[in-house]
Amino acid sequence: MTTIVPIENFVDLPRNARLIGVDLGTKTIGLALSDVQRVVATPLETIRRVKFTPDAERLTALCQSHAVAGLVIGLPLNMDGSEGPRAQATRAFIRNLDKHLDLPVVLWDERLTTVAVNRAMIAADASRARRAEVVDKIAAGYILQGALDRLSEIARQNRELTELG
Repeated sequence: MTTIVPIENFVDLPRNARLIGVDLGTKTIGLALSDVQRVVATPLETIRRVKFTPDAERLTALCQSHAVAGLVIGLPLNMDGSEGPRAQATRAFIRNLDKHLDLPVVLWDERLTTVAVNRAMIAADASRARRAEVVDKIAAGYILQGALDRLSEIARQNRELTELG
């Protein structure tokens, strides 16, 4: 069962299992993959959306082939932190994904992720065509890297508590 969980739950995932970051768009799904130590996010692939079932099947196949233990899915919140239609569509995608995957999901605030990616790519002098080609999977990398950094911080805090305790 695909269940939305707090990020703290990901600390207890099996060792050497990867995470996939997801930037869910209306036309594409950007994906990024963590290393087995869950320290570094790397852009993986952009799925051109067709219909839900083939999109979910591709995501499922990637999760299986990379021994993925959980998903970090970007939640497109409004600038005031409220949830609008895109956030509702993301939650609906996760509910529908339940028929295909049995993995925990963390929702990660993705506000301004695509803006940051585009700015970085413009600064790197990437052409408009190149930006369009890779922006979604790089945005997924930003989403996943944010979650990996938070997981690292949680693990560090847990170690400190154990040492004190």
